[in-house]
Amino acid sequence: MIKSITYNKAIDKVHKHRGFTLIELVIVVVILGFLAATAIPKFVDLTEQAKQANIEGMAGGFATGVSLARSQWEAEARPKDTDNINMVNYDGTVVYLTSEDRTSSPSISPGYIVGTDSGKGINSKSMAIADCISVWNSLLQQPPLVANSVAEINADGSFRYLANVTGSGASTLCHYHLKETLARNSDGIYIAPSPLTSVGNSFSYQPANSSVIIYINNKAP
Repeated sequence: MIKSITYNKAIDKVHKHRGFTLIELVIVVVILGFLAATAIPKFVDLTEQAKQANIEGMAGGFATGVSLARSQWEAEARPKDTDNINMVNYDGTVVYLTSEDRTSSPSISPGYIVGTDSGKGINSKSMAIADCISVWNSLLQQPPLVANSVAEINADGSFRYLANVTGSGASTLCHYHLKETLARNSDGIYIAPSPLTSVGNSFSYQPANSSVIIYINNKAP
């Protein structure tokens, strides 16, 4: 008899705590709304900070690679190929470097990488996007895939960066954009950045003087 009474009391407790009251539900909704209002902006901000840290880290590694290639060229007594073009075997890859020209504007300092094609460069020649990509792949260890157009990015999701080239001669600039910061249209298709320095997070490289400049535009238009 005692066991039966205890069992019935346990059942009564279960029935009494079977659900929530309307007030309790309202309180839960209010708390969740408050958490969403405070946490989501912080999460978005952390995402933007991560994108900024990404481009800054890549630019830093790129600039270090440029300096290391030039340092190796200097240490090896400034080697040249058979056509008298500055070159160095950098980490197993033959790369070609700028030649000094103090008459250009801006002036060109010697020993800065222009790619793997001896027929290209900035001394009386011109660099294409493919050359900027070869610079990227030659300097970085296990570099992220870089595309030569937004069409390539839209066709293959494995690309992480977009390369561009502007100018000619001493004013040549290689430009690299983080894909996730590029603008998209209403269908989610990536759009070519224009102007290059005003869209997304990116950095530029000027072979004439090894200048690497970072551009942060967290909010893609």
